[in-house]
Amino acid sequence: MAALSICESLVIAMVEKGLLTVEEARGVLEDAAAAHLRQETAGLADGYQQSAVRAIERLVLQVDAAGQSSRR
Repeated sequence: MAALSICESLVIAMVEKGLLTVEEARGVLEDAAAAHLRQETAGLADGYQQSAVRAIERLVLQVDAAGQSSRR
């Protein structure tokens, strides 16, 4: 969870500073979510994969919001 929080802050900061566009950040995050969904897992790991995908989806929304606020 700590690593996810660090990555979240970095991606949002990169969008706000103009180092990444919202579309680029979204693409990276969507690729990460797809990679988690493609992994073949069973049992408890399935819950982990779904949690990771939900966290990534939440981050996409935050990146979108950061992109909107940096345009103002």
